[in-house]
Amino acid sequence: MSNPLIEARGIGKTYRMGSGTVPVLSGIDLTIAPGDFLTICGASGSGKSTLLQILGGLQRPDSGELLWRGEATRGWSRARIAAWRGRQVGFVFQSYQLLPEFSAVENVDLPAVIRGEGDREASLALLRGFGLAERAEHRPNELSGGEQQRVALARALRNRPSLILADEPTGSLDRETGREILRYLTERVARPEFASSALVVVTHDPEIAALGARRVVVEGGKLRET
Repeated sequence: MSNPLIEARGIGKTYRMGSGTVPVLSGIDLTIAPGDFLTICGASGSGKSTLLQILGGLQRPDSGELLWRGEATRGWSRARIAAWRGRQVGFVFQSYQLLPEFSAVENVDLPAVIRGEGDREASLALLRGFGLAERAEHRPNELSGGEQQRVALARALRNRPSLILADEPTGSLDRETGREILRYLTERVARPEFASSALVVVTHDPEIAALGARRVVVEGGKLRET
């Protein structure tokens, strides 16, 4: 394995539920290298989405540490985490999370706009690659579920992130559309410009889980590689 892109060491996470606590992750160790295609599977509520959010800096672990290219992130400020996430991480969610008042191309360009590097033509080129050139000016409520997810994929890849995290990206779609979405994603990430990026997909679907070059299972708060 090449030098790690991101490492989780002894990660633990517990949620408060009423007056008690519920442990979700315990002692998770995981190393992801550039070029990895990793799938994370497990039963509903097993903690796989929590693990993904910790890897992407959306949540902090209660114990253990996360290292980015060998550097511990524990002492990073919120501002630094946000800046790192905006540049290095691309998220794809089951619910798309597109801004309803923006057109498809505006949604795709948003990550670059936030960084002061907006480029409408670059975002249009991405949409063309996802077969959505003629839908660029449509708002999310004018798009099908599969089209919205393709817009979300294009947005996640807009800044050419080093770490692409997809949380049940086909969960809201029928099986045929879901397969099409995964094909778009994996074909795009296989291009030379993403050769040093890692793709991590959380899924409960065994067929999708089997697509990964590596597959891990979260169960009982622990991680098992298959």
